[in-house]
Amino acid sequence: SHYLLEHLSVLGAAQTLLMWFAVWLGWQYTCWMTNWFDPGALPIRLMLFAIMMVALVMSAALPQAFAERGLVFAGCYALIQVGRTAWLLLALERANPMVPNFRRMLAWLCVSAVFWIAGGLASDGMLRLGLWAVAVACEYFSPMTGFAFPGLGRSTTRDWTIDGGHLAERCQLFVIVALGESVLASGASFALAKDWDVWAIFEMAVTFLGSVAMWWIYFDTSSKAATHVIEHAEDPGRIGAQFHYIHVILIAGIIASAVADDLVIGHGDHHVELKYLAVLLGGPAIYLLGNALFKRVVHGRFPASHAVGLLLLALLIPVVGHLNIAIAGTCTTVVVIVVACWDSVVRRRQHAGHPAAH
Repeated sequence: SHYLLEHLSVLGAAQTLLMWFAVWLGWQYTCWMTNWFDPGALPIRLMLFAIMMVALVMSAALPQAFAERGLVFAGCYALIQVGRTAWLLLALERANPMVPNFRRMLAWLCVSAVFWIAGGLASDGMLRLGLWAVAVACEYFSPMTGFAFPGLGRSTTRDWTIDGGHLAERCQLFVIVALGESVLASGASFALAKDWDVWAIFEMAVTFLGSVAMWWIYFDTSSKAATHVIEHAEDPGRIGAQFHYIHVILIAGIIASAVADDLVIGHGDHHVELKYLAVLLGGPAIYLLGNALFKRVVHGRFPASHAVGLLLLALLIPVVGHLNIAIAGTCTTVVVIVVACWDSVVRRRQHAGHPAAH
């Protein structure tokens, strides 16, 4: 979010998106691995410690990933993805039914690693962006085809038997971390404010209430149901894969909203420019869309509250351009609060035995 704040442009957004995909894919692949294998086993535990160490270096290089530390960032990421999968193949017995799946996965990760390293070596920023985009596509879309690879066949989602509670909890924890970091970032921005007057406190309150409403939307209506859906699905692997694809959208909305929060606190009295409009309205819109898709998987329907919220945000487009950033942020926060309250009322009516349109 800080990188996007400092590079608030179309190019900066594309770069941030690619780095976000790297963070998410590295974490998700590891999440699935700890779902399939006991993280308490010594070989898995040692591997996790190694991943943590390399990820620490990767995260330190991330702010300069499109500058002088591109190769460090790409090298660490490729090492995490390829190293983890190769280690598992070495640790597994040949008779293990997961071996073919990991062979296909490793093949795709090796292909993507070539593009990650090539991008890290590229001196041209646009070439690096393009090469890394191909690398992300290899890792993001290959599971959709069951990691189909010439000579190795393909997997099916029924091969990916998972523990619903584990995967749902991992996704929920990532959302908690993302929202918690956004709150801490708002607090850090508020600490740098020159004057803690009524207006500054108002701006801080707006961002905090927005974060609370975002938390409420996700956790009040679907977090427990998510576990139940995976555990009782005929094909748990397919539902888990949908969680994987949907949460990357949902948390991207949190990242963009965190940028908007920084703008509200640090530049609240500035006029809303087009680049500010993109995060002020785009962040909440992406978050609501991601949540709506998530609830579509969990509940089987697209929630009306989220559709109305997206419509309200769209109606604000011609309006917020005439406002300052703080007031525009207040408007979007009100929309998110309305959606959160609507969802909460609907859920409680359903639990009380009075079904309502959701």
